[in-house]
Amino acid sequence: MLSHAQSICSFKLKSLKAGILALAATASISAFAADTAKVNTTGLAITDDTVTVGILHSLTGTMAISETGAQEAEKLAIKQINESGGILGRQIKIIQEDGASDWPTFAEKSRKLLVKDKVAAVFGCWTSASRKAALPVFEKENGLLYYPTFYEGLEQSKNVIYTGQEATQQILAGLDWVAKEKKAKTFYLIGSDYIWPRTSMKIARKHIENVLGGKVVGEEYKPLGNTQFGSVINKIRLKKPDVIYAAVVGGSNVAWFKQLKAAGITSKKQTLLTISVTEDEVLGIGGENLEGFYSIMKYFQSLDNPNNKAFVKAFKEMWGEDSVIGDVTQAAYLGPWLWKAAVEKAGSFDIDKVVEASRTGDIELTTAPEGYVKLHPNHHLWSKARVGQWNKDGQATVVFESELIEPNPFPKGYQ
Repeated sequence: MLSHAQSICSFKLKSLKAGILALAATASISAFAADTAKVNTTGLAITDDTVTVGILHSLTGTMAISETGAQEAEKLAIKQINESGGILGRQIKIIQEDGASDWPTFAEKSRKLLVKDKVAAVFGCWTSASRKAALPVFEKENGLLYYPTFYEGLEQSKNVIYTGQEATQQILAGLDWVAKEKKAKTFYLIGSDYIWPRTSMKIARKHIENVLGGKVVGEEYKPLGNTQFGSVINKIRLKKPDVIYAAVVGGSNVAWFKQLKAAGITSKKQTLLTISVTEDEVLGIGGENLEGFYSIMKYFQSLDNPNNKAFVKAFKEMWGEDSVIGDVTQAAYLGPWLWKAAVEKAGSFDIDKVVEASRTGDIELTTAPEGYVKLHPNHHLWSKARVGQWNKDGQATVVFESELIEPNPFPKGYQ
């Protein structure tokens, strides 16, 4: 029987000028292209020297501010994989589609990628609404989606690998931190009006009231893309909560934080913890407009480790020195590498075989930018929770880091 060390194969990522970023995965690398008939028995878009995948994110509309970085990270990962020899001896080709911040469009484009283009995997979606719209298509057509966004949990599909964190790794961990560190007892919940913020706030309310012994003094939702927050800000000023707990999404964040500052609600007077703001959003918001507020994520660009420094360097060389990297962007970067590991472990691109390989519990990336991650049989990643405090320069100082948290998409008492 192979030892644990023998079962893990290290492979190297090459970038244009960044040198080498090593990612270890439980997969063996093929030195030559395996016979196409053996690695593709279901008619996917695979030739003797190429394999085609899809990228599906919002490049236009209110969600573009959040999703642009994700597709850039996926392209970087695919470029590096191709430069390191590809997958089973094949170079990865990309077909990109725009979800256009419209949930039915995500379903339509998913169907095109799976049925017409016959892609071997899709890296995409951002909001839970887009994922929920696309999910029936992936399940019906037996496609494979790598979904990069932190989300509400309460889902597990054979056809989805979730590379972002679920509720226990973000929502519960963040509330525990702010209750302990800030002695918080009263909370005002504010989010965009769709499934992820509403379900997240339902989970948050249960945790605040039933576990932390706190009180929710207000709860409000605004339409996606909303830019008018005056009424809710007035209510917050009246209620004086210990914590504003926010899940405002996409471009609405620009107006939300600017209007908070204009109303005199700053970190000097108010604790705010958000589960929806990463460096991607801060680029549009402006660091001066949320300085001192907190986000709970698993990754921040400022993480000080050699792997992240190499990743940030490679990303900026590919996408420009002014580009930034947020939590979802980094989680999106993991998708192609996890797919590569599973395909090579399975020795096949066939969806069922890749899924089976993904469920073994030994697919891991030991030096991912965020640190060690491991794919759980429930299709989620073991990962750490981190709290970052935003600085004026748009970067965050990490003020808390948890141990690795086992993913649990169906936590008892929160469904």
